[in-house]
Amino acid sequence: MMNLLVTGGCGFIGSNFIRQRLTESNSPLTRLVNLDCLTYAGNPANLADLTDDPRYVFVHGDIGDEALVSRLLAEHQIDAIANFAAESHVDRSIDSPEPFIQTNVVGTLRLLNATRRHWAGLPPERKSAFRFLHVSTDEVYGTLKAGDAPWNEECPYEPNSPYAASKAASDHLVRAFQHTYGLPTLTTNCSNNYGPYHFPEKLIPLVILNALEGKPLPVYGDGQQIRDWLFVEDHATAIWLVIQKGRVGETYNVGGLNERPNLEIVRRICTLLDAKAPRPDGKPYVGQITFVADRPGHDRRYAIDSTKIRQELGWSPRENFDTGIEKTVEWYLSHREWAADITRRSYQRQRLGVAS
Repeated sequence: MMNLLVTGGCGFIGSNFIRQRLTESNSPLTRLVNLDCLTYAGNPANLADLTDDPRYVFVHGDIGDEALVSRLLAEHQIDAIANFAAESHVDRSIDSPEPFIQTNVVGTLRLLNATRRHWAGLPPERKSAFRFLHVSTDEVYGTLKAGDAPWNEECPYEPNSPYAASKAASDHLVRAFQHTYGLPTLTTNCSNNYGPYHFPEKLIPLVILNALEGKPLPVYGDGQQIRDWLFVEDHATAIWLVIQKGRVGETYNVGGLNERPNLEIVRRICTLLDAKAPRPDGKPYVGQITFVADRPGHDRRYAIDSTKIRQELGWSPRENFDTGIEKTVEWYLSHREWAADITRRSYQRQRLGVAS
């Protein structure tokens, strides 16, 4: 049995992870504590149907608050931590890098400080079983050319955006705490996630919702930037497997085996919407595609080699892109109010000057 602390659990990946953990049969969890600062992308509605679960505890707070984290670790006798808390949108990091440094670097450092003190005071059996899993991104590796091999865990870090640089720094801190203090850490570096509860500023939900609202479907540059798309539920499964069975101090790359250019993604969504929610005028949604100026320093290609986690832990994605994107489109079609609500709250925060 396990008491688990999840940071950033009201965000996209974190909420999907919590949902899996609390709804799976034969769950080993006795307590799951969700610590979330509720910035613009954090949405308690993602987990509203789980709030009556006696195992679930929500705490509104910051991973950078060492006193709060220390109290939660002691009060709930935490056995493992899954750290999802992060600022994650590249465009926002280009506009304003500082919040990314504060959350992703300083916040992770303070979380590690509190965790190390808690872990050091545990009795031997609990101390040896304790785990700290840090969720990171493939963007720390930089960019790939068309013929380059996908990134494996031995590839050097070459971050190209402020967001990627902040995540690379946090990865290095996690590694340093394992090497220097012996803290039992694990790191996962994932490819682009998609699926339910994705904040509407990201490509796939943005295209779905803009299409339904008759708005332009913006595509950066020529639309040929290639990403490896990973269904979020497959990612959540991989993270839990690494917590349970991963080798301490190791990094595991998690990819979806679905390399596709952005323009193909947009067109695929349009085709699905043509069939599932046709425009009133009967015209195809591809007519709404609008090419816009590329963003600064836009990486051309990301691709993940997941051989290590497949061979060591037996993980593989259950969804291919065709099944995953259809499930995603259907989810957004049946959750229009969820998207409208989180968008309204985000814009209200911006108008009121609330930090995000």
